[in-house]
Amino acid sequence: MQELAPQPFTIQGEPAFTFTALPAIGSVAPDFRLADQHFRDWALADFAGKKKILNIVPSLDTPICQLSAQKFNEAVAKRDDAVVLTISADLPFAQARFCANWKTPNGQFLSTFRSPEFGMNYGTLIVEHALMGLQARAVIVLDEHNVVRHVQLVPELKQEPDYTAALAALESVDA
Repeated sequence: MQELAPQPFTIQGEPAFTFTALPAIGSVAPDFRLADQHFRDWALADFAGKKKILNIVPSLDTPICQLSAQKFNEAVAKRDDAVVLTISADLPFAQARFCANWKTPNGQFLSTFRSPEFGMNYGTLIVEHALMGLQARAVIVLDEHNVVRHVQLVPELKQEPDYTAALAALESVDA
Protein backbone atom coordinates (compact mmCIF):
# COMPACT_ATOMS: atom_id res chain seq x y z
CA MET A 1 0.00 0.00 0.00
CA GLN A 2 1.22 3.46 -0.87
CA GLU A 3 2.24 5.62 2.08
CA LEU A 4 -0.05 8.52 2.92
CA ALA A 5 1.56 11.90 2.11
CA PRO A 6 -1.34 14.39 2.12
CA GLN A 7 -1.10 17.51 -0.04
CA PRO A 8 -3.06 20.54 1.16
CA PHE A 9 -5.53 22.61 -0.83
CA THR A 10 -8.83 24.28 0.06
CA ILE A 11 -12.49 23.72 -0.67
CA GLN A 12 -14.43 26.96 -0.29
CA GLY A 13 -11.62 28.23 1.93
CA GLU A 14 -11.68 25.21 4.25
CA PRO A 15 -8.58 23.00 4.52
CA ALA A 16 -8.62 19.76 2.53
CA PHE A 17 -6.03 17.16 1.56
CA THR A 18 -5.25 14.68 -1.17
CA PHE A 19 -4.01 11.16 -0.45
CA THR A 20 -0.50 11.90 -1.71
CA ALA A 21 1.47 14.17 -4.03
CA LEU A 22 0.97 14.43 -7.78
CA PRO A 23 3.46 12.48 -9.91
CA ALA A 24 6.89 14.13 -10.12
CA ILE A 25 7.85 16.00 -13.26
CA GLY A 26 10.13 13.73 -15.27
CA SER A 27 8.61 10.52 -13.89
CA VAL A 28 6.63 8.07 -15.98
CA ALA A 29 2.91 8.31 -15.26
CA PRO A 30 1.31 5.28 -13.64
CA ASP A 31 -0.98 3.19 -15.81
CA PHE A 32 -4.72 3.28 -15.18
CA ARG A 33 -7.94 1.59 -16.19
CA LEU A 34 -10.89 4.00 -16.28
CA ALA A 35 -14.41 3.66 -17.70
CA ASP A 36 -16.01 5.86 -20.35
CA GLN A 37 -19.70 6.77 -20.60
CA HIS A 38 -20.37 3.44 -22.36
CA PHE A 39 -18.68 1.48 -19.51
CA ARG A 40 -15.75 0.63 -21.80
CA ASP A 41 -12.39 0.49 -20.01
CA TRP A 42 -9.49 2.64 -21.18
CA ALA A 43 -5.84 2.38 -20.19
CA LEU A 44 -3.02 4.85 -20.64
CA ALA A 45 -1.69 2.57 -23.40
CA ASP A 46 -4.85 3.25 -25.43
CA PHE A 47 -3.50 6.76 -26.03
CA ALA A 48 0.00 5.62 -27.04
CA GLY A 49 1.98 8.07 -29.13
CA LYS A 50 -0.20 11.03 -28.11
CA LYS A 51 0.58 13.90 -25.79
CA LYS A 52 -2.00 13.98 -23.02
CA ILE A 53 -3.64 16.56 -20.81
CA LEU A 54 -5.17 14.84 -17.80
CA ASN A 55 -7.88 17.29 -16.74
CA ILE A 56 -8.83 15.81 -13.37
CA VAL A 57 -12.05 17.24 -11.89
CA PRO A 58 -14.40 16.49 -8.98
CA SER A 59 -17.64 16.27 -11.02
CA LEU A 60 -18.90 17.23 -14.46
CA ASP A 61 -22.07 18.41 -12.73
CA THR A 62 -20.28 21.61 -11.67
CA PRO A 63 -19.74 24.71 -13.83
CA ILE A 64 -15.96 24.98 -13.32
CA CYS A 65 -15.44 21.33 -14.22
CA GLN A 66 -17.51 21.81 -17.36
CA LEU A 67 -15.60 24.98 -18.22
CA SER A 68 -12.18 23.35 -17.86
CA ALA A 69 -13.30 20.42 -20.03
CA GLN A 70 -14.53 22.85 -22.67
CA LYS A 71 -11.42 25.05 -22.64
CA PHE A 72 -8.92 22.19 -22.80
CA ASN A 73 -10.89 20.33 -25.48
CA GLU A 74 -11.18 23.46 -27.62
CA ALA A 75 -7.44 24.11 -27.24
CA VAL A 76 -6.46 20.71 -28.69
CA ALA A 77 -9.41 20.11 -31.03
CA LYS A 78 -7.34 20.52 -34.20
CA ARG A 79 -4.25 18.66 -33.01
CA ASP A 80 -3.63 15.13 -34.21
CA ASP A 81 -0.86 14.57 -31.68
CA ALA A 82 -2.71 15.36 -28.42
CA VAL A 83 -5.72 14.25 -26.42
CA VAL A 84 -7.56 15.64 -23.39
CA LEU A 85 -8.65 13.09 -20.82
CA THR A 86 -11.21 14.62 -18.46
CA ILE A 87 -11.27 12.35 -15.43
CA SER A 88 -13.82 12.45 -12.62
CA ALA A 89 -15.55 10.21 -10.10
CA ASP A 90 -18.84 10.71 -11.95
CA LEU A 91 -20.70 7.56 -12.87
CA PRO A 92 -20.74 6.82 -16.61
CA PHE A 93 -24.47 7.70 -16.63
CA ALA A 94 -23.66 11.28 -15.57
CA GLN A 95 -20.80 11.48 -18.05
CA ALA A 96 -23.14 10.30 -20.83
CA ARG A 97 -25.57 13.13 -20.00
CA PHE A 98 -22.74 15.63 -20.16
CA CYS A 99 -21.23 14.19 -23.36
CA ALA A 100 -24.56 14.01 -25.22
CA ASN A 101 -24.09 17.53 -26.62
CA TRP A 102 -20.31 17.43 -26.98
CA LYS A 103 -18.13 16.78 -29.99
CA THR A 104 -14.64 16.05 -28.66
CA PRO A 105 -12.50 14.71 -31.50
CA ASN A 106 -9.40 14.72 -29.30
CA GLY A 107 -11.05 14.19 -25.95
CA GLN A 108 -12.30 11.41 -23.76
CA PHE A 109 -14.32 11.57 -20.54
CA LEU A 110 -13.32 8.88 -18.05
CA SER A 111 -14.63 7.76 -14.67
CA THR A 112 -12.74 6.52 -11.63
CA PHE A 113 -15.83 4.76 -10.27
CA ARG A 114 -14.28 1.28 -10.71
CA SER A 115 -10.74 2.45 -10.03
CA PRO A 116 -10.32 4.31 -6.72
CA GLU A 117 -6.60 3.57 -6.94
CA PHE A 118 -6.35 6.19 -9.71
CA GLY A 119 -6.61 9.02 -7.17
CA MET A 120 -4.11 7.32 -4.88
CA ASN A 121 -1.60 6.78 -7.71
CA TYR A 122 -2.04 10.26 -9.18
CA GLY A 123 -2.29 12.19 -5.90
CA THR A 124 -5.78 13.54 -6.54
CA LEU A 125 -8.00 11.51 -4.20
CA ILE A 126 -9.60 13.81 -1.63
CA VAL A 127 -9.23 12.53 1.94
CA GLU A 128 -10.15 14.01 5.33
CA HIS A 129 -13.05 16.09 4.00
CA ALA A 130 -16.79 15.76 3.35
CA LEU A 131 -15.95 15.40 -0.39
CA MET A 132 -13.70 12.43 0.42
CA GLY A 133 -13.67 9.98 -2.48
CA LEU A 134 -13.90 12.64 -5.20
CA GLN A 135 -10.89 13.87 -7.15
CA ALA A 136 -9.25 17.20 -6.44
CA ARG A 137 -8.97 19.58 -9.39
CA ALA A 138 -5.60 18.93 -11.01
CA VAL A 139 -3.91 19.06 -14.39
CA ILE A 140 -1.14 16.70 -15.45
CA VAL A 141 0.50 16.98 -18.87
CA LEU A 142 2.21 13.89 -20.29
CA ASP A 143 4.36 13.61 -23.38
CA GLU A 144 3.85 10.87 -25.97
CA HIS A 145 5.95 8.50 -23.81
CA ASN A 146 3.83 9.21 -20.69
CA VAL A 147 6.57 11.22 -19.04
CA VAL A 148 5.12 13.88 -16.73
CA ARG A 149 5.88 17.37 -18.10
CA HIS A 150 3.59 19.55 -15.96
CA VAL A 151 1.53 19.18 -12.79
CA GLN A 152 -0.85 21.46 -10.94
CA LEU A 153 -2.98 20.74 -7.91
CA VAL A 154 -5.34 23.71 -8.08
CA PRO A 155 -5.00 25.44 -4.68
CA GLU A 156 -8.75 26.10 -4.28
CA LEU A 157 -11.24 23.59 -5.64
CA LYS A 158 -13.52 26.35 -6.96
CA GLN A 159 -10.71 27.91 -9.04
CA GLU A 160 -9.98 27.11 -12.66
CA PRO A 161 -6.66 25.49 -13.48
CA ASP A 162 -3.81 27.44 -15.06
CA TYR A 163 -4.66 26.78 -18.71
CA THR A 164 -1.75 28.84 -19.99
CA ALA A 165 0.85 26.83 -18.05
CA ALA A 166 -0.66 23.47 -19.03
CA LEU A 167 -0.92 24.36 -22.71
CA ALA A 168 2.61 25.82 -22.66
CA ALA A 169 3.84 22.50 -21.23
CA LEU A 170 2.05 20.68 -24.04
CA GLU A 171 3.73 22.96 -26.58
CA SER A 172 7.15 22.57 -24.95
CA VAL A 173 6.87 18.82 -25.56
CA ASP A 174 6.94 19.72 -29.26
CA ALA A 175 10.26 21.56 -28.94
